[in-house]
Amino acid sequence: AELIVAAHGAPAAAERLLGATEETATGLVRLRAMAAAGELRCAVLAINEALTERVFNDRYGTGQSTLDGLLRATNLLLAGRTVVVLGYGSAGRGVAQRAKGMGAAVIVCEVDAVRALEARMEGFEVMSALAAAPLGEVFITVTGAPHVLRREHFALMRDGAVLANAGHFDVEISLADLAALGGGEPREALPLVDEYVIDGRRLHLVAKGRVVNLAAAEGHPAAVMDLSFAAQALAVAAIAAEGCERSAGVHQVPGAIDQAVARLKLGTLGIAIDVLSDEQERYLRPFR
Repeated sequence: AELIVAAHGAPAAAERLLGATEETATGLVRLRAMAAAGELRCAVLAINEALTERVFNDRYGTGQSTLDGLLRATNLLLAGRTVVVLGYGSAGRGVAQRAKGMGAAVIVCEVDAVRALEARMEGFEVMSALAAAPLGEVFITVTGAPHVLRREHFALMRDGAVLANAGHFDVEISLADLAALGGGEPREALPLVDEYVIDGRRLHLVAKGRVVNLAAAEGHPAAVMDLSFAAQALAVAAIAAEGCERSAGVHQVPGAIDQAVARLKLGTLGIAIDVLSDEQERYLRPFR
């Protein structure tokens, strides 16, 4: 999105744009704002919202790499601990599932009623962040929104609580509130862990609130990123082939690209799947 915005700042470059792709949720927020203001002058395919991206990159990539970064930085045992996951989108779901699989008791906090209900139906405790604050031992934000954990939450947290962000930049955990309550600069408890003392309680911030799977680990495994890059490549090829057929704005990735990426991945895994017969195809066509 930064590159697309920069190109729009140079009129000659913007006029030559056939289209673009965007991999991140926050980038799409900015591009949709540009489109709403009439400032976006090309079609953008929302790779971040492709089905293969949401299922594999977010759920399995972020789910695994977030806990990888957290454990590298802290060497915590998750089994038996209470982990609070704030945000139950596709990435938050992955984090919650991986933490549960490692033996943690997981609490989910959400603002979306449907997602909250889904989390409950999948076996997680669901409550507000304020209710979860005194219960959690590890807090992981995965929302994309600023100040998800802030002063009123820190005031309720137990001694030794660990705070990590797997969402957006370093804005989800309020660093200003931590510094104000903790009396200024924290103590370095470990190379990637800062300790704030609030009313005698120690709160541990991982990687200074930056995205933990990048700041404390290597991000997503290659076996997940290849799906994302395949979707990017096929989307760019589609844009090049179609020229300026799509109107300026943010568009969904064609389903055919998702299917192609999934077929390619299945092929690398040595998996073959069934194909509809002509009769089945004719029967199902009105519903597809």
